[in-house]
Amino acid sequence: MFGQPTSPRFRRAALASALSAGLVFSLAACGGDDSDSEGGTDASASAIDCAPYTKFGDIKGKTVTIYTGIVTPEDTPHKESYKPFENCTGATIKYEGDKSFETQILVRAKAGNPPDLAIVPQPGLVKQLVATGKAKEAPAETAANVDKFWDKAWKAYTTIDGKFYGAPLGASVKSLVWYSPAEFKDSGYTVPTTLTELQALTDKIVADGKKPWCAGISSGDATGWPITDWMEDFMLRTAGPDTYDKWVNHTIPFNGPEATTALDAVGAYLKNDKYVNGGLGDVKSIATTTFQDAGLPITQGTCSLHRQASFYAANFDKSTKVAEDGDVFAFYLPGKDADTKPVLGAGEFVVAFADRPEVKAFQTYLSSDTWANTKAKLSSGWVTANKGLDPNNLTNPIDKLAGTILLDPKATFRFDGSDQMPAAVGSDAFWKQATNWVTGQDTKTTLDNIEKAWPK
Repeated sequence: MFGQPTSPRFRRAALASALSAGLVFSLAACGGDDSDSEGGTDASASAIDCAPYTKFGDIKGKTVTIYTGIVTPEDTPHKESYKPFENCTGATIKYEGDKSFETQILVRAKAGNPPDLAIVPQPGLVKQLVATGKAKEAPAETAANVDKFWDKAWKAYTTIDGKFYGAPLGASVKSLVWYSPAEFKDSGYTVPTTLTELQALTDKIVADGKKPWCAGISSGDATGWPITDWMEDFMLRTAGPDTYDKWVNHTIPFNGPEATTALDAVGAYLKNDKYVNGGLGDVKSIATTTFQDAGLPITQGTCSLHRQASFYAANFDKSTKVAEDGDVFAFYLPGKDADTKPVLGAGEFVVAFADRPEVKAFQTYLSSDTWANTKAKLSSGWVTANKGLDPNNLTNPIDKLAGTILLDPKATFRFDGSDQMPAAVGSDAFWKQATNWVTGQDTKTTLDNIEKAWPK
């Protein structure tokens, strides 16, 4: 999803777009009904309905600036996806990618020199931008698209003091476990559909003489973040989405009994030398193994399971086939039972700093099913939670898996918790204490220390 920015939060999000420089097609002029061809084919035959944008008046010759952390080469599919809008309206989209986006967008907003639009990767950053007083409420047309095409949870992330500011854009699924389809077939393993079955699978692999799980949390200044994802996934599963929301928003303590249960559930896997760290070492090796390298032992046959997001596909060698019948693939990290489907993920939001007609028109385009399907055809390694997306337009198997999970009517999506928490917690104490925890610190001390870091 994101380019290669330098801040720790962006570095982990950046992997989401590591493949997005895939197939790039030229788009024909707009007009008529949608005649999109099947995903992965030439999109030049695509045509879109221009009518939704005529209501904003004549914007021919107008320019809209959009600022983002998505840089070369991942920016190419984005720029290409804007062409139908430009052809329809005669407006020009001026794209600016910047590795220092996260810092600079706040500087520019506070200085009164923001872009027309910004692609913002965290709800917390959206709140900071709104607090500058420079962000503009999203137009009614954009809000209507979000109401139509997204789960209501997405709209809530950028609704601040009763006003809606940012339509969702791309998304990633974090509730995944990577595995070897060949190993599963040869060993008679089956994909688990409940947490109990996941535990049974883990024990079966141990009985077969292997350490089933591999993990790594080393990530420079952001070391520890993969454990925050583990804990958030288990908070969703052991405490439920409503309690998860209370925990993220600190209406219940960070160190309460719900969090204790979740972290102990993670520890049952990650702090068990019988279970980890396949092909890499013991429990303590988790802290020194980079998150990029952590799942690679699956392809070497020394590890069977690795919990990591959909963007992890970018870390495998280009010769590795990532598919259900390939060298490596992923399955949904199951819930407590087969009927519940909590999904942890992340994504981006488009926030405006101008309310000119051309800006509103482009915001509305980016929030539409039209844009989502256009972008899907142009990018490998990109997916969205837009319900208007035709999964057939996604160009590779892992994208289709992520898209299917996001669009499942049974799915209950929740955004990455640490990305919503104050920086002193989400990108500082949580990461550091998680690292201390996996290297020997007990659960109570870990959670107590994070609770103490919460701003008063």
